[in-house]
Amino acid sequence: MFKAKVLIKRRPSILDPQGVAVEKGAKHLGISNITSTRIGKLIEFDVNLSDRNAAEKEVNEYCSKLLSNPIMEDFEFTLDEVK
Repeated sequence: MFKAKVLIKRRPSILDPQGVAVEKGAKHLGISNITSTRIGKLIEFDVNLSDRNAAEKEVNEYCSKLLSNPIMEDFEFTLDEVK
């Protein structure tokens, strides 16, 4: 079994209104040296396979078909074997 951690981010060319809003909030709090804030998603789940290559293939399919929007977002993931 593997533990998957998926990070989904908007593509750099896509405006991130959440990131802009958070940065404005930071400025209102007096935090003024923060720039280029991008908000993403972290998703964790288990993969019930023993073969790493098969697990990577399934996670890649899960991410590209369901978890991310391939038009606007990129994703990356890690797999840690759970014993």
